[in-house]
Amino acid sequence: MAAMEQLTMNLKSLGLQDHTLREEADVEHNPIDLYRSYISTELSKISGVDASLIYPALETSISKDSADLNLPVPRLRAKGGKPQELAAKWAEEFPKGLVEVAANGIFLRFNFIGSSLTKLVLPMIWNKRQEFGRNESGKGKVAVFDFSSPNIAKPFHAGHLRSTIIGSFLANLHESQGWKVHRVNYLGDWGKQFGLLAIGFERYGNDKELEENPMRHLYDVYVKINADATAEEEKIQQESAEAESKGVPYTPFTTLHGKAREFFKHMEAGDEQSLKTWSRFRELSIVKLKQTYERLNIEYDEYDGESQVSLPLMDEMIEILKQKNLVEQDNGALLVDLTKFDKKLGKAVVRKKDGATLYLTRDIGTALKRYQKYHFDKSVYVVASQQDMYFAQLFKILELMGFEWAKKCVHINYGLVQGMSTRKGKAIFLDDIMEVAKEEMHKVMQKNEEKYSQIENPEEVADIVGKTAIRIQDSTGKRINNYAFDWSRMTSFEGDTGPYLQYAHSRLSSVQRNVNFTDEQMKNADLSLITEPDAYELVRLLGQYPDVLKSAFRFQETSTLVTYLFKLTHAVSKLYDILWVKGREENLQLARLALFGAAKQVLNNGMRLLGLTPLERM
Repeated sequence: MAAMEQLTMNLKSLGLQDHTLREEADVEHNPIDLYRSYISTELSKISGVDASLIYPALETSISKDSADLNLPVPRLRAKGGKPQELAAKWAEEFPKGLVEVAANGIFLRFNFIGSSLTKLVLPMIWNKRQEFGRNESGKGKVAVFDFSSPNIAKPFHAGHLRSTIIGSFLANLHESQGWKVHRVNYLGDWGKQFGLLAIGFERYGNDKELEENPMRHLYDVYVKINADATAEEEKIQQESAEAESKGVPYTPFTTLHGKAREFFKHMEAGDEQSLKTWSRFRELSIVKLKQTYERLNIEYDEYDGESQVSLPLMDEMIEILKQKNLVEQDNGALLVDLTKFDKKLGKAVVRKKDGATLYLTRDIGTALKRYQKYHFDKSVYVVASQQDMYFAQLFKILELMGFEWAKKCVHINYGLVQGMSTRKGKAIFLDDIMEVAKEEMHKVMQKNEEKYSQIENPEEVADIVGKTAIRIQDSTGKRINNYAFDWSRMTSFEGDTGPYLQYAHSRLSSVQRNVNFTDEQMKNADLSLITEPDAYELVRLLGQYPDVLKSAFRFQETSTLVTYLFKLTHAVSKLYDILWVKGREENLQLARLALFGAAKQVLNNGMRLLGLTPLERM
């Protein structure tokens, strides 16, 4: 249906054909904005307060005891009485019919009439389908998301897991708000450890194992060569002590760490053979990473990394810092003293005394490269809160260097995951985490033999539900909070868990599957037959979905959407015993199916935004 035709129908359903819509009302994408427009216009006539001040003050809430729209009267700074008095007066004078108005202390509470809301919300969902909830507020804007960012040949630890889950959702969320998004995985793929890894591969490497699982094999090699290097250092200390006790000069041999530094120097100098070895490790690891991320419905636009920042570019960054008189020498090293601008920021080293650059120097160069490539309106780094100081330093340095786009760089932080281990030991690779989740979920499914026997592809279902469990457990609380990784809680079908969310979606699918009606028939159902108060409560929740996404976007919170989806599923579950479909006359069946179908669509939309694969059967 064309946007104008939809709008005309929406206005007519509310009896607002003659209403002049507020400019800020996005009625094409958000049904609640029609009410905001109407209320702000009518309340302006009564109160004398400009409608442009009233409109943004009308807030939604998914709290059970809250009204559909709430207005804190003090926010309007209106004259003529105390906020409580004004609220009571305006509630009494507000036009009756479209909304119910009540004063509650300093608040005005507006509740929509259920029958008119149903005729507005359900047709919009059925017409927009997977686009419902999305808007174009960010049209023309570009965001770059840097998230996950594992280190090659090192464990994919819990911090990387959180970065992956939060970053992928926020990237999807920006797209839902009209932004053009570029997803970047900034790998830890440079440094002396690659010299040590190359030496280790000569000693312990296996070409076949490298091809089959590069991340795991390189990690195993790295652990072994590190152990050798540690044993070697202990041997040197022991021999040195023995020589000293005998008064004999001791000349240490070239250590593995020494050889590793030499190898890395060759890499930085562009030695062809050294870079060939490193490049092979990197490229095979990226192939494996792509397969892993694909399991989580994540696709990156770019695999970047520390290695991709050239020495000339880093020299250029150092030169700019010198020209701006921002660097000073300290025992041969170069540092930026940020205490002159903010005492909390301390001092940041940008070049070691041996001339080597640091992670910070490479990040400065990378930030410039990104802006030159994408001309972003926002560059987002999704990294743990332990790095708050680091990113504050980075962004301040970029600002002091004179880059106007520095203020567009954002650090989205998060708390720690505690106790992430499996019965087989510590889960250190993302593949391990997903495999264990799949196995645990499979065991839970097998406990119900009757249902299990009806599943056509139990392995695939267990995998999808397991991945859902991981994502949802990570997303139920505020991202800044730490949380305990709990396998038994995570894989339960009881309470607000990932498996329950999948179960709720599959049950909604079965409602539609068990009747012989087309989508077109349900879309054109007689919605006046929906009259139950609990049904209206569900419609209210469905209508709030676009606002929920806006709120999640405003606070960059995954939990905002997850909390909403659980409230939605609870509201649906409550209706199964009230709105019977089978055995009812056809028009009533269609009306109720239209409601359940709209609920399934919104649940599906929300789950996909979270990076989940909604199941039709389980």
